[in-house]
This record gives sequence, structure tokens and C-alpha cells, in this order.
Amino acid sequence: MTSFSALDRDSIIQEARRVLEIEAKAVQQMTAALNDEFYRVIELIYNSSGRLIITGIGKSGHIANKLAATFASTGTPSFFLHPAEGIHGDLGMVTEHDIVLALSNSGETKEVLALLPSIKRIGAKVVAMTGNPKSSLANFADYVLSCEVEQEACPLGLAPTASSTASLALGDALAMALLRARDFRPEDFAIYHPGGSLGRSLLLRIADVMAVRRQNPVIREDQTIQEALFTMTASKMGAVSVVNHNNKLVGIITDGDIRRSLESADTSNILYNQAASVMTKNPKTITADQLAAKAVKLMESLEIKDLPVVDENQQPIGMVNIQDILKAGVV
Repeated sequence: MTSFSALDRDSIIQEARRVLEIEAKAVQQMTAALNDEFYRVIELIYNSSGRLIITGIGKSGHIANKLAATFASTGTPSFFLHPAEGIHGDLGMVTEHDIVLALSNSGETKEVLALLPSIKRIGAKVVAMTGNPKSSLANFADYVLSCEVEQEACPLGLAPTASSTASLALGDALAMALLRARDFRPEDFAIYHPGGSLGRSLLLRIADVMAVRRQNPVIREDQTIQEALFTMTASKMGAVSVVNHNNKLVGIITDGDIRRSLESADTSNILYNQAASVMTKNPKTITADQLAAKAVKLMESLEIKDLPVVDENQQPIGMVNIQDILKAGVV
């Protein structure tokens, strides 16, 4: 075996570049597979009342497992079926309403072929994704998606490289085309991803954040700055909403507004001035049904820490603080 010291930097970079160029070409060639057969497969899966079951073994199995996860998370009920487990009982999970997407570059993988007679008897449709359109798998399948590539990126021509990349890309194309066909939205995506910051960003709403403190510091515009300060302190919020005689929001006073007012020339009676004299008029607001992530973007863009929450009549029903939202895991 050649020692690493005998390999120069340029030859290593050149080899890596060769691999990427071959795999990029293989993916580009997959556009040729986007024909009427591809459309019919999309139509078949879209109209199916069953699940999409994806199978394969070896490197194709790894790709199949990943694709099953991608389909499942984007609105197409799907799971991975290991061929070896399938012929030992797991075929019982397959129903006549399902579609089986079978991956095999050669199309002659014996473990995959062993599943086919039972699948046919069950009544499920079979879609082959293979690099050999004339293979046993292709001949058995109801639909065939070709993943044929000119060459593997492996210099020995043995390890599945360009072929597995091509099947992964074509599988992703299927999943994303179905996502578009189903009009799958970020809110739908969030339902299947409730954990982590992604789920919280797409699911957590202002009402959820408000429930943490349940504070709604409010004063009338004719009340004093001192009263605004007391209300703010009691609520442990950094701001207070200012309303008119109809209880509609007309402004906001933050602790910063009060500090800045105390820096003015005459501070002897400033705490007894009306709140309207220091409030910021027509402040930005948000409603309780909106996503907390939207509040974060708004507050960051305006460089503010507190945001009044209003109802359909522009009456304040709460106040959210940037720290409360960030603590909830929305980033």
C-alpha cells in the first residue's frame, strides 16, 4: 500500500475533483429520466390510498432508507422495508393499496427480486429505480425509473458512487415534485417536525409565548409617567401599552423612554406628566395567532425588546419580550 507521504497535495485534490465532476454529470443526466414515466409514477403515488414502501439492500438500502424519511416528512406516508426482513415476515406490512419503490443499480439484486412474487400476489404496485432498464427488476415492475450512469466515480469501477448519487437525486426529485403537487406548506412540514428549533419556529405562536408570563401592562394616555413606571415594574416587563378612552392602542412606553425623559433639562415634575408626552406613537404590534418567529424578525429589524399583542380591534391583550421568545427555543 502506498504511504500517505508519497501522495502529493495536487494529486489528491485532482482525484477529489474528478469524483465530484463524474457525480455531478451523473446527477445532470437524471434530467433525462424526467419523462412521461416519471409523471405517471408521481400520479400513481399522489392518488394512492396506501403507503410508499421503499426497499433496497447495501448502498441502495442506505439510499432507500434516506428517501423513505424524506417522503414521510414531506407529506407522503412512507417507510423502509429491508429485503432480508421482508422475506422473513415483514412483507406482512405491505397491503394491496401500497406502492413499492425498489432500488437496485444492477436490477439483479437477489434479495430484492425475492420480494417481488409475494408483492405481486399481495397486489401492490412496483416501481423500479435501477441503472439497468433491461434487468429482471425492470421487467417485473409496473413502472421503471432509469438511474443509468456512464461510469462510477470509483477508480476501480466497483464501489457504488455515481450510481447511488444519481438514485438519491432522482428520489429527491420524486419527493419534491410530490411536495409541490400536494401544495405542502411550512405549517404542514412543522407538523411532522415538532422537535427542535425547526419545529418550534414553525409551530410556536405568540399566544404560546404570552402564556408564560400572562402579563398585559396597560395605562391610559392621560395617566402619568409615574403610573406607567409603577405598572411596568409590577408586570416585570420592560414596557407598557398606552391606550385611549376606547381602550385602543395608541402608543408604547419603554423603560428606555422614561430614562431618556429623565435626562431632559427640567425633571422636577416629569413623573407627573401625561404618559402621552413620552410614548412612541403607533407602535408595531402583532396578533396572538401569528408565529413567534415572525415576532423575532420584527423585533430584531426594529431593534426593540417588547412588542404589544393586540386583538382584531387593536386593543392590547398582552405583551411579549424578545427574551421570552428566545427562551422558548425560537431562533
